[in-house]
Amino acid sequence: MMFLQFFAWGSWFATLSAAMDNGLLGAFIGGAYESAPIAAIFAPLFLGLIADRFFSSEKVMGTLMLIGGVIMLFVPGLATAASVFATESAATLRATMEAAGPFTDEEFAKAFAELQSAENTAGKTLVWMILAYLLCYMPTLGLGNTIAFTHIPSQNEFPKIRVWGTIGWIVAGLTLGILGWSASYNIFWLGAASSLLLGVLCFLLPNTPPPLRGQAMDMRSLLMVDAFKLLANWNFFVFAVCSTLICIPLAYYYGMTSTYLNQTGFAEPGATMTIGQMSEIFFMLLIPFFFRRLGVKMMILIGMACWVIRYVLFAFGAADQTTWMLLLAVALHGICYDFFFVTGFMYTDAKAPKAIRGQAQGLLVFLTQGVGMFFGYRIMAGGNLFGFIPLNLTFGNYGSQVTSATEYVKALNEARGDATEASFLQTFTKMFTRELPESLDPSLVSKTMTQWHDFWLSPAIMAAAIFVLFLLAFWDRTKTESKPS
Repeated sequence: MMFLQFFAWGSWFATLSAAMDNGLLGAFIGGAYESAPIAAIFAPLFLGLIADRFFSSEKVMGTLMLIGGVIMLFVPGLATAASVFATESAATLRATMEAAGPFTDEEFAKAFAELQSAENTAGKTLVWMILAYLLCYMPTLGLGNTIAFTHIPSQNEFPKIRVWGTIGWIVAGLTLGILGWSASYNIFWLGAASSLLLGVLCFLLPNTPPPLRGQAMDMRSLLMVDAFKLLANWNFFVFAVCSTLICIPLAYYYGMTSTYLNQTGFAEPGATMTIGQMSEIFFMLLIPFFFRRLGVKMMILIGMACWVIRYVLFAFGAADQTTWMLLLAVALHGICYDFFFVTGFMYTDAKAPKAIRGQAQGLLVFLTQGVGMFFGYRIMAGGNLFGFIPLNLTFGNYGSQVTSATEYVKALNEARGDATEASFLQTFTKMFTRELPESLDPSLVSKTMTQWHDFWLSPAIMAAAIFVLFLLAFWDRTKTESKPS
């Protein structure tokens, strides 16, 4: 169950931006990724009001995955239609602007994005379908945990089960690399097939009665009222605020890394990004060792510092496409995630009274995966809130959009031509190597990579500012010990 659950998500979500960028759908990348935090915000309400009270967990999870799988079957066709419109409208727009006189990449990118947002109906429908799928998928994360905890003899057994979710994500990325699908819409077919397979499997799982059947509706718990009271504690307030804010630069990694790796010459960014999950497993095993020696504050600061280093490596690795910098930046994901999020969950568990620990963990997920990631994706894409509040946060040129991407991706795809057959070993090594076609215009490469340099320095600055804020404002001496397995 865990393997398929995260395989189904990782098979398309990790390289979604690369596939959309390849199809000239950059205007919709932000909206597509925003669907995840929106779904994460509403998932607890669905679980608390319906799933946990009236139906067996495995049946709800199976039904949701089957519905999600059917929804995903429609996505490849929509994406293809949207890309056809984008390609045709890009050519028409460029010809029109050339006839009117000289123009810059920035002017073309802005006009093209506005045209897509206004007229590309398939692109807008694509975003809504991705949201519909994720509204089905996100509640299954809680349902899967409920099923597991109900049928294992001890909570200490859970990590041995949950690690198969990370393995599923890794295998999904490697599968994309082996099949050569990282930047194609075939990712959606893989996501649909694995979702449907998981949906069928769920009906074969042991019966898991609704954990809250017969209990009175507790809106106080559902809305995390008691957990919000923890914010009255200064240190927990600082922790909560910094946890929310740090997810803004985190969104840049999830939303744009596959696009960036593809443009720097990694043929299969889906496989390359699994290096981050591999390091995540490794550092997860080391958490108890480091935690006893470093404590909460130092662990979280190390995690934040690695986020700064990661984005700096991406920025300065762009100019010359320095392979080791890019690979190291991806590999740092293990420290970034484990040292910050795992330590944060442990700290929250220690700070919250036993009666509201579930609420407190739900609050942390709401603030980070919901609020923080939502604004992160919106700022990453330079979008607006409610259509009129601009969120295009930049620091001078740092954080500006990569305006030459449309022209660059078109030239890159043409230069690469049709993919050639490769052996398994050759495909596997592509996750560690990068190569740009010699026929690619060097001036176009230089301009695009300069823009990527400026783009990545923005989340680096944000992460560094949050690092300083946490360093100066957080002074909690709560003793939090990892529980023996």
